[in-house]
Amino acid sequence: MKITNIKDYKDGWIVGGFKPSAFFTKDFEVCYKTHKKNEKWDAHYHKVGTEINLLISGEMVIQGKNLKTGDVFTIFPYEVADPIFLTDCTVLVIKTPSDTSDKYKV
Repeated sequence: MKITNIKDYKDGWIVGGFKPSAFFTKDFEVCYKTHKKNEKWDAHYHKVGTEINLLISGEMVIQGKNLKTGDVFTIFPYEVADPIFLTDCTVLVIKTPSDTSDKYKV
């Protein structure tokens, strides 16, 4: 068994094709991230990756749609992620495949 802490990882990214990671794989990425209300976040898209997101807590807007705690939203390749955090939010992100170069700012 290996025990670590979320603070040991960069920005909540704990699984994927990067270091440090709790489990190294190029198949997918996992991130557990907290965003502050009104946090600025660059709009971006992926050419290959698909992101499956679970809004664990909070309220946000993405692609003009209001999301609340418990909502699962999937962002497909070439769809823009443009989040606006209406409250403090915690999000679980699963992205496949793991490719750290597949992020393009709008």
